[in-house]
Amino acid sequence: MAHRLSGDIPDMSSSDAIVKEENEEVVVGPSERKSSRQKLRRYDSLDLESRKLHGHDHDHSYAKENNWSVILHLAFQSIGIVYGDIGTSPLYVFSSTFPDGIKHNDDILGVLSLIIYTITLIPVIKYVFIVLKANDNGEGGTFALYSLICRYAKVGLIPNAEVEDREVSNYQLSLPNEREKRASRIQSKLEKSHFAKVFLLFATMLGTSMVIGDGVLTPCISVLSAVGGIKEATPAMTEERIVWASVGILVCLFMVQRFGTDKVGYTFAPIIFIWFALNASIGVYNFIKYDPTVLKALNPNYIFRFFQRNKMDAWISLGGVVLAITGTEALFADVGHFSVRSIQLSMSAITYPALICAYVGQASFLRKHNDLVSDTFYKSIPGKLYWPMFVVAVSASIIASQAMISGTFSIIQQSLSLGCFPRVKVVHTSDKYEGQVYVPEINYLLMLACVGVTLGFKNTTQIGNAYGIAVVFVMTLTSSFLVLIMVMIWKTHILYIITYVLTIGTVELVYLSSVLYKFDQGGYLPLAFAAALMTIMYVWNSVFRKKYFYELNHKITSEKLNEIVNRTNFRRIPGIAFFYSELVQGIPPIFKHYVDHVPALQSVLVFITIKSLPVSKVPAEERFLFRKVEAKEIDVFRCVVRYGYTDVRTEHESFEKILLEKLDEFETERVASHSNEENGVLDGRVEKEDIKAIGRIVEAWKDGVVHLVGESEVVAKKGSSFGKRIMINYAYSFLRRNLRQIIN
Repeated sequence: MAHRLSGDIPDMSSSDAIVKEENEEVVVGPSERKSSRQKLRRYDSLDLESRKLHGHDHDHSYAKENNWSVILHLAFQSIGIVYGDIGTSPLYVFSSTFPDGIKHNDDILGVLSLIIYTITLIPVIKYVFIVLKANDNGEGGTFALYSLICRYAKVGLIPNAEVEDREVSNYQLSLPNEREKRASRIQSKLEKSHFAKVFLLFATMLGTSMVIGDGVLTPCISVLSAVGGIKEATPAMTEERIVWASVGILVCLFMVQRFGTDKVGYTFAPIIFIWFALNASIGVYNFIKYDPTVLKALNPNYIFRFFQRNKMDAWISLGGVVLAITGTEALFADVGHFSVRSIQLSMSAITYPALICAYVGQASFLRKHNDLVSDTFYKSIPGKLYWPMFVVAVSASIIASQAMISGTFSIIQQSLSLGCFPRVKVVHTSDKYEGQVYVPEINYLLMLACVGVTLGFKNTTQIGNAYGIAVVFVMTLTSSFLVLIMVMIWKTHILYIITYVLTIGTVELVYLSSVLYKFDQGGYLPLAFAAALMTIMYVWNSVFRKKYFYELNHKITSEKLNEIVNRTNFRRIPGIAFFYSELVQGIPPIFKHYVDHVPALQSVLVFITIKSLPVSKVPAEERFLFRKVEAKEIDVFRCVVRYGYTDVRTEHESFEKILLEKLDEFETERVASHSNEENGVLDGRVEKEDIKAIGRIVEAWKDGVVHLVGESEVVAKKGSSFGKRIMINYAYSFLRRNLRQIIN
């Protein structure tokens, strides 16, 4: 059924839309009931009587961070998941830095010095020892930083925050007591500025889009670079054949995504470990054999001489040097699967030394073979190790691609939780490992994009230009968020903040300026990806907010609810009805349109809102928030179901069963509390009536459950601007009709 809502849309972010509501009905049989008792607490932020299930936080972060056997185990596992991207960078860094050949032998020392200090400054100092501390209850990435800021300052654009949210055990922030005034001033400015709120969300979308762009470019450059090495063994492998072989590997890689990474996860770490061991060993061999004097590159003076000799060309070459730190964001993004200490250990003890040895060895080789820079990696391998290294290189490139593709799926899931991405099917591929998801629609779009990029560019030089822009953009945004967290949350001393900005911030901006210079040489690609993705995110999020404000301003009051349910023409049906809505406060307006067309109601009504909090996870025992709505002759409840942005949603039947169990707990505790307060005044009459009410809920449960999902269609109202009509009537409508509309 359908019915157009009348009246104007309120001004706050929703002045250009009219909402049309539809209802779908699915009947589910009665669930097996198992009751448990738990003490509840009362809150008043929902205008009527409220309750919250309170329990203990079952966070295992203490064990992960303090048990050294666990840390060592996780450190080894992280090698296969976290470092595949940065670990395969030696395949193409020198060839991308010197696309026109080496003009002066000491330029090799300058570039090597740049590589060494860049890897030390960005992945190690910035990420391993600073950024990892900004994790959100163990979770990392752009969304983790944004969620920390949203929890500390009210910068969300949708007014669905509740007092009870801050009682969730993972919600609280541990804050120092010093430098409170500066932090409070920044917080106040953010909360009062609509521009600041929009800008923060915009920056988060941009960072997310760039990381998704990495998910396209990493498979292309990694596989193409690894497969390209086969031309050293046989001249019959032309560039065209290498490209098509790479495309075949990429298609196979995306086709097996539906099986989940845990099926082959245990093979990742040994392969990457072998890859690092071989790179380090070959690096040491080349260092000893060709030119041990390359250690002079530890003197940063060679960097200045490099720029003196090459000037503009040296600045341009930074776009190749920055490829040495591709995949660094994975250190932070994947911390939730491991732990801070395990990643610090694996990076410091294995990855960093292996990379330095590899680059030092390649530099030593190039000092004697300037003319072989275009194929540095494979040319520098001793003859007997060529085929083993080729096999391991291809395997490592596939693993690096796998990690970025899986990371893209996780990012899409997080975007969904913030209402920033159209609803798509998210499949959880592992019961053993949290966070491993597969998104079919995105998988095939990524595959098509990877194949198109590989066939279009055919070489790693232009792909490297595009890759560099995506990498540095994300790093710069991370630094911007981190400075905000330093000021507001950590309350870091101003001298440390200035030092961070002047060193790491300046280095990243210099690299950013260099990679942007190659915009017309492939650098436009990630920006084009980002523009397309951000358009989708903006359209969806903007209309999502318009719908929310409409429902908020047209919600049904308790008085109106009683007026509706007490009509004489209503038929009472045994059972429980679940009404799903995105509205947190009040009864959604869809309810009125339902009863106008279906003059029958179940004996128990539960209005359910599934809501994401700005935290990574919500403990299961703190997930449900109930209140009893004051209604006559019918039992009406409001239920807010709270998830974190990395929480796994339960399956439908399990969700229903748990919700009904928690509802029973809530009503039992409510009755007990109410009876204790009123008993003696009403001679126990309240207690008897409430106990009878509990009986009605139990009986309704046995009679079955009806799920009612409201599906909204938004159209621009008359008088809207041309741009807003295009966005609402066409762009949003296209996304809505071609993607899934489901309650996650």
